[in-house]
Amino acid sequence: PGGQIWRDGPNAQVPVVAQRMRAQLAACANVRIHSGARVIAAPAAHTLLLEDAERGWSIQWKKLILCTGARELLLPFPGWTLPGVTGAGGLQALIKSGLPVAGECIVVAGSGPLLLAAAASAHKAGAKVVRIAEQAGLAAVLGFAARLVGSPGKALQALTLMRPQYRTASHVVAVLGQGRVESVQLQQGSRRVEIACERVACGFGLVPNTELAQLLGCSLMPTGLAVDAWQATSQTHIYAAGECTGVGGSERALVQGRIAGLTAIGDKAAAHKLFPERSRWDSFAQQLARSFALGPHLKKLPQADTLVCRCEDVPYAALQARAGWTDAKLHTRCGMGACQGRVCGAATQFLWDWEPPVPRNLLAPARIGTLAASYMKEK
Repeated sequence: PGGQIWRDGPNAQVPVVAQRMRAQLAACANVRIHSGARVIAAPAAHTLLLEDAERGWSIQWKKLILCTGARELLLPFPGWTLPGVTGAGGLQALIKSGLPVAGECIVVAGSGPLLLAAAASAHKAGAKVVRIAEQAGLAAVLGFAARLVGSPGKALQALTLMRPQYRTASHVVAVLGQGRVESVQLQQGSRRVEIACERVACGFGLVPNTELAQLLGCSLMPTGLAVDAWQATSQTHIYAAGECTGVGGSERALVQGRIAGLTAIGDKAAAHKLFPERSRWDSFAQQLARSFALGPHLKKLPQADTLVCRCEDVPYAALQARAGWTDAKLHTRCGMGACQGRVCGAATQFLWDWEPPVPRNLLAPARIGTLAASYMKEK
């Protein structure tokens, strides 16, 4: 438990606070932990269908707290499908899971503080980080840094992660190579530079995972799931906490989770005491969004033959003439592959402001046995 930021693995160092909370959770006799499980459907009211590597099963709930987190926003550009190109957070996860990167030259590009965290993980694993390319301008980054004075812990974290290879107003143009990454072209202000490297980690921020909540009828805001002061969604007895309500960091997610949990058990007095702490981290989230807002120049990255939907091999040119998400699916199969539009859907929303349709069952590919067992149980 703990999401991507507390992901365990051979090369991971789990924070002390995470170890403590996991120990407390393990000591609770009334809590069941299903690791490696995911919700694949909501077949009936107050019912979720789950699946792990071994089985599928249904659970009934009276109150539900959604902590579905966020995923990386990956934008298409020439060469982004080459082996050796990953997301910035994806590189972190791979390193924690044991990917050997010692001695490799790595370029990290995109936007947001995650770039520094990914670079730090790569450096610690023995890689040579030759460039960190942040698309936001210097004024925006300095403005964000100045506001960290109100969050000393975040300011110290930023200082420890900062690298001399960091450049602002810089973004990836193309990744070059025969069969895998050999170099990357970057736009650095008015100059274009090419840097030899063996791996490129590129992430343009995060996208809240709202599919399950939408399937359950919960309302959205532009930043994520809509919640009230008690972390309650628009649906009775469904609460939400963390990045699914808007991107704002682990500290905000933790306090939101405490408020949601206390409210769900009826202890609103204790939950209310946490409001000032949440308000502080909400301000941080707003500063984050303003400072690292993606520039319109990134919409010009794809070329005609650049794949936008990797699952179904749909190029940029095939989507330009389409009127929207549904039209694109009907004519090109965009979003109909294994990821079910989780990657290309967010990209097309950025590129053309397409709004994806409300999710339907199933939320993810599932085994026939799981679906058959669920159907027989309903019968």
